[in-house]
Amino acid sequence: MSQSGLPLIGVIACNKQLGQHPFNIVGEKYLLSIVDGAKGFPLVIPSLGIDLPIKDLLSLLDGIMFTGSPSNVEPHHYQGKASEEGTHHDPKRDATTLPLIRAAIDMGIPLLGICRGFQEMNVVFGGSLHQKLHEVGTFIEHREDKEAPLEVQYGLSHQVNLVAGGLLHDAWGCDTAEVNSVHTQGVERLGEGLQPEAYAPDGLIEAFSVKNAKNFALGVQWHPEWKVTENAFYSAIFEAFGQACRHHAATQVR
Repeated sequence: MSQSGLPLIGVIACNKQLGQHPFNIVGEKYLLSIVDGAKGFPLVIPSLGIDLPIKDLLSLLDGIMFTGSPSNVEPHHYQGKASEEGTHHDPKRDATTLPLIRAAIDMGIPLLGICRGFQEMNVVFGGSLHQKLHEVGTFIEHREDKEAPLEVQYGLSHQVNLVAGGLLHDAWGCDTAEVNSVHTQGVERLGEGLQPEAYAPDGLIEAFSVKNAKNFALGVQWHPEWKVTENAFYSAIFEAFGQACRHHAATQVR
């Protein structure tokens, strides 16, 4: 926990080349969602793609969030066919997040995965991904209009049906919710040890939790970090996550 008494929540960075230099970056919306939604203090975790003292890092954190990203998990991690040429990957992030997710869950660190983070969680548990949902032929359009203003891209797009008795259903207290839809990939085969929490109208799994997790461990395909305080459903997700982080912090002796 930070000196201010707020839970210290790690937020995963992505790699981006800016000019001639590589940078580790995190979208501000993710950091603000920790501050305004989870009522925590965000700590950016670089994706360096090297062996890091993962347990030492996690022992300092009260929670961890795996963000969305313009990049996709490299398909060799789930025995998928090679991506189409030009697909954006971030191998250093893969090398950082995939072992970090497993370690966080094993150590009982509250965890929230969003979009790419949701997909990373599925891969960690042995699941696979549709690389292009729009080419499968059985799903509604889940991609955003990249030419539209951000308010439209991240605006509400479709309903999700929440699984009764699940973590999400308990946090929200309703059977359905409206979400945005800003993704090309999605769950093909659900990883072992994961349980569905929400479905899109086309049957696509849009959220799952980790069975028998020691603590809060949720992945969502949509983007609840977007203007979290203006959407009651998104706020409920971050409030539940933040509460789990505070509870975890209260049980630690550091």
